[in-house]
Amino acid sequence: MLSFLRKPRLSELRHRVAAIAGGRGFAGQMFQLKTDPLTGKSEWVVIEVGDEDVNGNSTNTKSLLANTLYLDMLNDSYRNKAFRRAIENTVNGPCRVLDIGAGTGLLSMMAARAMGVPDSQEVMITACESYLPMFKLMRKVLRANHMDRRIHMINKRSDELEVGVDIPSRADVLVSEILDSEFLGEGLIPTLQHAYDKLLVENPRTVPYRATTYAQLIECKYLWEMNDLVNREQQASDGIHLAPRGMPLIGIKKQQYPLHCDALKEEIKLLSAPFKVFEFEFWRRPESFHETKLQIKAINDGTIHAIMSWWLLQLDAEGTTYSTEPEFISSHSDIEESSLHGYGQWRDHWKQTIWLAPGLPVVKDEQIELCASQSETSIAYEFKFPIGAVDHGLFTSECMVALSPEKNALYGDPSWRNSMHNATKKILRNIPDPLCLVADDSIFLAISILHLSKTSRLIPLLPGLGSKGLQCLQNLAPFNNFTMDRIEILNKGDLLSAQHLGKINLLAAEPYYFGNSNLLPWENLRFWKERTVLSDFLSEDAQFMPCRGLLKACAVYLPALWKSRYCLNEIEQFDHSAANNILGACGGLSTSEDTPFLPYFVWQCGEMKILSETATILEFDFSKPMRSLCWRKAQVGFEKSGKCNGFILWMEWVMDAEGEIVLSTGPDKRHWKQGVKLLNEPVEVGDRELKLELEASFEASNANLTLLHKFLKNY
Repeated sequence: MLSFLRKPRLSELRHRVAAIAGGRGFAGQMFQLKTDPLTGKSEWVVIEVGDEDVNGNSTNTKSLLANTLYLDMLNDSYRNKAFRRAIENTVNGPCRVLDIGAGTGLLSMMAARAMGVPDSQEVMITACESYLPMFKLMRKVLRANHMDRRIHMINKRSDELEVGVDIPSRADVLVSEILDSEFLGEGLIPTLQHAYDKLLVENPRTVPYRATTYAQLIECKYLWEMNDLVNREQQASDGIHLAPRGMPLIGIKKQQYPLHCDALKEEIKLLSAPFKVFEFEFWRRPESFHETKLQIKAINDGTIHAIMSWWLLQLDAEGTTYSTEPEFISSHSDIEESSLHGYGQWRDHWKQTIWLAPGLPVVKDEQIELCASQSETSIAYEFKFPIGAVDHGLFTSECMVALSPEKNALYGDPSWRNSMHNATKKILRNIPDPLCLVADDSIFLAISILHLSKTSRLIPLLPGLGSKGLQCLQNLAPFNNFTMDRIEILNKGDLLSAQHLGKINLLAAEPYYFGNSNLLPWENLRFWKERTVLSDFLSEDAQFMPCRGLLKACAVYLPALWKSRYCLNEIEQFDHSAANNILGACGGLSTSEDTPFLPYFVWQCGEMKILSETATILEFDFSKPMRSLCWRKAQVGFEKSGKCNGFILWMEWVMDAEGEIVLSTGPDKRHWKQGVKLLNEPVEVGDRELKLELEASFEASNANLTLLHKFLKNY
């Protein structure tokens, strides 16, 4: 299964920045960059308006949309009701409406219905959708609702539209929903600026009408772990230094990170009341930059580890609102009440965001000075420290290698580091003069090998980090007691002709591939593909770390996630059933179409209960070249009664030949995403009534995993 070089966020599939993931060809055509996760090779796939089969389905369109958040968004009933109510309050009578980032055309159809039966044949509504796969789906949905003649569909970015060419005149009403969890990340401000300059009348009506961003200071040990590699590493006993104090080499970007904060409600200590940060008025042209200074009063003693943020939309002048406030603080909040906050409905398309802070101690009633700045695409925070404040050791500048917060937390995890250190030490014991190939982007593993074996030579492939990774190794060399003359700087192509180096006797990986945080667990087998390609350059007694990989699975109760992926019927009385197959829906479908595998941090997916024993559904032996097809069947019993919504899949990496050191990426591990496959319909299971049979096959040519299941009676 081919996956994106960088799987587009919902924002990238809905408006201006969609052009990053794909490029335009001729009219009605676009190019989408796709990457084979097992080779890292990319190819451009052509998507055309008319590539549907006789049933109106497009394989390319489905493969591009089934793993997105569109389905989750369309299943957000609170959002749908709020927008419908606001559009009915705003569109009253004939007017020209422009819908930017139209998606399935839902808001355009709401506007058409609110406008009533037109007096003339003139089309008054324009739906602008830049992403061609989504545009094709919108066309199907509008046709199913007999709206295709009342709504003019345009497959362009809004900043490509011209009055008199694409639309007959400036629009009276703007409806849009180009928002992400941070609020500005979908390019809201430049989009509105262009619309006000080129596409809208003076003093237009808008849905949404206004928005306010809120924040709250919090303490949370896990969020500290995501941020503070510097001080956590000081406590490590392995002697490896990735983040020397004062050296901004490895860390995280200074930005807001989407996170389901309700999943951490038992671990979060509130250190302030919620406070307003910025207000945005949709009904006037926005500014590109704004800054504000805030005085925040501490309500508890503690340490500020993060700023938790969310936003409140006022969708119309009458006051219809929608909020992304976390449910667990609603009882503490003095924010105005709304009937459409969305409490009780888990959603993945809009989360809260976290700005990780440097660990600032505060006491109750202390005043904290905070500076907030808003750019065209983001909101940033900076604490104003008092003179003489303690140096917390965290970087004020951007790091050379910016990891995800989860990866940063993993590199500071003493248990993981100890396991990796011991496995590396164990395997190097048996190799007197190691020539080691690190086949992934693991700087930690590269340093560990050089640190533990003073005679080792190293070839780091660093397929994602490239020269940046090599520069980072060079800067870290003095802190880890190795010299760069022990590192052979070669890419894979050079390696095939570098016979003077001799045979490789250790091939190692974590595995970790920089910039690929949305890979499914088995898509990290790229290093096995490298091992296969390089078989002729490996010594006869070559060692491999990890030695084996076990693909694990279990049955699970995940009601919130399953509901968010439920099939679409009518949304505010508009038929969306045409979208189900393309968006990879589950539940209530007459078709037996298979549901997609989806990568999730399952610990953030709402209520979860593991129902079955764990099954090993595939085993991979890395000491041997990759086989074209791997197959296995396994049966497990159920340990708990409940409703089975699907299966969780993860990898366990067996690091040593004896199987004594195993690194799991399972559902109890927060640092990794697991794979989730939802059932078309939930199945009630008892702890002894049924057993589960899983049959898995893996095709090495395209990284495609197939999983068949049966619920069998226990006789």
